[in-house]
This record gives sequence, structure tokens and C-alpha cells, in this order.
Amino acid sequence: MNIAKAPLLLAPSTFLSLAMAGEITPYSQTRFDQLSVEGKPVLLDVQASWCPTCKAQEPIIRDLMGQSAYTDVTTLTIDFDADKPLLKKYKVGMQSTLIAFKGTKEVGRSVGDTTKSGIEGLIKKAAN
Repeated sequence: MNIAKAPLLLAPSTFLSLAMAGEITPYSQTRFDQLSVEGKPVLLDVQASWCPTCKAQEPIIRDLMGQSAYTDVTTLTIDFDADKPLLKKYKVGMQSTLIAFKGTKEVGRSVGDTTKSGIEGLIKKAAN
């Protein structure tokens, strides 16, 4: 059997966790505007591929977005090197910046935090 053409088989528990996961996707202004108008919680994750702090934040954010408490939170990733106009728009001076929004209002931000409790606290500001 050609493994490349084999169907992807996932356990039922995988589908359940995917259905309960908060979305993580690249930033688009349309998506941000849609979520804001709907009053949804959003986490902007400003990252750079070369940044060790960003690499440390990534599994924490992914883990938190997989928890049922944060299914309504959408994480939009912003590339620090490629999205300079967005950095200016959101007043971001460095990579590893996380900005929490509830609807159209910024409710918190952090720079360089790699603790689960700190990142979760920021996400909770948007989710509650």
C-alpha cells in the first residue's frame, strides 16, 4: 500500500478534541473584523520563525487552545518579519507579543511571557 495515499485514520477522541479546540490561524483583517463585530475573544500572536521565545510560547498556546474553556477564542498569528504594517497598527515593538481582544477592545498584552499561567491569564481576560 502506498502510504502517501492511505486514508488518514483518527481515533474518535481526536475528533472530539478538534471540535473543542480554539482556532489558530494566520491573521487576516477580514477575520479579525468579523470576530470583533461578533464580540468574540481574539488572541493576536506576534511571532518570528527565528525567535526562541516564540517557539516556547507556541506549545503553550496550542495546549490552551485545545482546552474546552477556550473553544470560543481565536488565535490569529502575525509574522513579525513579514507583517510590518500590522506591527505599526497594533503598536508592537518586538516578536513574542501577545495581545488579547474582547470584541473591538484590547483587554491585555504581554511581551516575552513563556509561562503557562501568564499566557492563560491573558487569554482569560478575553474569554471572560
